[in-house]
Parts: sequence; structure tokens; C-alpha cells
Amino acid sequence: MKYYLIAGEASGDLHASHLMQSLKAQDGEAEFRFFGGDLMATVGGTLVKHYRELAYMGFVPVLLHLRTILRNMEMCKQDIAQWKPDVVILVDYPGFNLKIAKYVHSLRNQPSAFSPQPSPKVYYYISPKIWAWKEYRIKNIKRDVDELFSILPFEVEFFEQKHHYPIHYVGNPTAHEVREFLNGREKKEDGRNEKPIIALLAGSRKQEIKDNLPAMMEATRHLTDKYDLVLAGAPSIEREYYEQFLTGSNVRLVSDETFPLLAKATAALVTSGTATLETCMFRVPQVVCYKTPLPQLIGFLKRHVLSVKYVSLVNLIADREVVKELVAETFSVDNIRRELEAILPSGEKRQQMLDDYDEVHQRLGESHAPDEAARTMIRLLRDNNQ
Repeated sequence: MKYYLIAGEASGDLHASHLMQSLKAQDGEAEFRFFGGDLMATVGGTLVKHYRELAYMGFVPVLLHLRTILRNMEMCKQDIAQWKPDVVILVDYPGFNLKIAKYVHSLRNQPSAFSPQPSPKVYYYISPKIWAWKEYRIKNIKRDVDELFSILPFEVEFFEQKHHYPIHYVGNPTAHEVREFLNGREKKEDGRNEKPIIALLAGSRKQEIKDNLPAMMEATRHLTDKYDLVLAGAPSIEREYYEQFLTGSNVRLVSDETFPLLAKATAALVTSGTATLETCMFRVPQVVCYKTPLPQLIGFLKRHVLSVKYVSLVNLIADREVVKELVAETFSVDNIRRELEAILPSGEKRQQMLDDYDEVHQRLGESHAPDEAARTMIRLLRDNNQ
């Protein structure tokens, strides 16, 4: 079958490449054409447009590149119509992808466009996080997306019970990746007489690092005699950017080594995101730290307006506070220091957090998300073609 995939950023390239590998393994006649990145290109097929030409974040960059964005979208639509795939698989990136879904759905009112074959199905892999914001997009999803594939277990209740839209929970890729790493890891000493490690995961974007790292460093300064403080460098951030914060400190930077770092860490300070789930899967007690502009206002909105109670995936999956979130007006050096000390060895919150992690692991399940998604996609497509 012919699969057209669209991923608009680095994480989407990673998840889409794994899905393509699974589709290829289960469908010997799989053909791929895609908007994506280098990882997808390694699997095979035709790269139409690299995500570097798509990924504009924020209002001003989008406005400045609006003509390019619209041109890329039109190219994508025309390419789909010309190639005539069996299915268009959208990977996260909802601002762009939901518009493509609308276009592909509209082709069903133009039978001649794909005659004699039916117009493509629209599958969404890694569902848009409309439970956090822009919940109104459910109308577009119901209308334009044939099948939705989720990697977060709490999304099943949100889509199926709240919005009466059936979806497929296929397992969580992050959970599987951590398990594979731990299963394949060789336990060996590197010769360093190491102190126990406190890991600092300060985000993957420069603004996150600028906002969160200085407070993390200040909150751990008094522990440098007992602990090795190690900062996980993000792949997309050059080493020189970190130096302005680290010069003169006892914090050590490691780049592209987040999993090995977490495998040895005693505790962690983590900026919210996928890193909170990775830290949980490695069973490392953590404090979630996220500085915001206008903290008092953001705190009020979080309590009274936003549709989610938590910012970390760990707490969202557990549906209760497993890890402490210091966000908006609760973000401070004193609070970070106090909560960190509570999860260090002999701290009063450490064992309870480790026990609660077991529940999160259980809720995520053991499925390999790309394999499960590929198996379901192929079955649905074959059933549809019969």
C-alpha cells in the first residue's frame, strides 16, 4: 500500500520513522512519500519537503513566514492528489496537519479526483493535545480524521467518553524506548570515582533553559559537596549557549546522553515535557520546574480556566499529583530546594513517589506503539479495500 506521512518537527520525524519501520515490516509492498526529516528518509521512500522548512514556532515567526507556510501547504495538497496514496498519516503538528486532513476529506466529494480508486483515508498518529488547549478542534477531528491513534492512556477517556469519538490507544513510545535502553544496557564502571548524581533537565528550547536553569543551579548549589550536578544538553542547543550559565559553576554538561544520565541519577529537576515521563520510567524521583511570565496570572488561569489540572505527563497519566509541580507563582529557588531535599535518599517523599511510579508504568502498558499502530492501520486499510 501507499503511505503518505506528514511530520513537521524533530519529534515527529522520530516517531514517524519508527512507524514506517513497523509498516515496512508488516507490509512487504509498502511505499512511502512524506514531509518529514532525516530519520524518515533513512527508512526509505521519497522526502518531498524537510520539516526544517515547516517548523515555525510562535506568532511572529509564523506571521513572517506565512507565505512560505501557505506555499508548502499547497504543495502538500497537490502532491497528495497526484500520488494518490491509500492513506495519509498525520503525525502530531496539528496546525498544519488538521488543514491537510480537511483537504483530503474534501476530496471525497470529488470522486473523479481519485477514480477508479477511493480517496485516501486520514489517520492521525500521536493525537493532537486538544485536552490541553484548543478543545474546539474536536469538531474538525470528528469530521476529517478517520482513525485516531493515541500514545497517552488518559486520552481514551477524553475522546471516547467526553466527545464520543472512538480512538486507538497503541502504547507509549517513550516507555518502550526506556525499557529497551535498560534491557540492552551494559552495567560497567567508567573508572570515575563518582558521587551520586542530581540530573538537571532544563528543557529543549533556549527560552526554557534561560528561564529554568539558573534557578535549578541556585537550588542545588549547597549540594555540590555531596552530589555531582549534571545538566542534560538538548540535541538542538549548541554547547556555547550553555556556557553562559555554567561558567564558574560545579555543574557538568553532557550532550545527547539523557538516557545514560537518568540511568545513573539519584534525583532530578525537570522542566515539564516528555522528559518528566522519561524520568519516571527510569524511576528517578523528580521535581517539575517551569517558570512562566506573569506567574500570578498564569497561576490563576491554571487553577480556574485551563482544562487540565497538571502540566507533567506523569501526573496527567496518574490523574493525581505523583510529582511536585512548581509552576507559575509556586516556582522559586526556595521551593525547588525544599522539594528536592524531600526526594533525596532519606527524604520523606522519596519512597512514596517511587511507589506511585509503578502505577504510571502499569497504566502505560507494555505495547510497542509503532508495531501496534502499524498492525491496526494495515488491518483497517485492508478491510476497507475488500
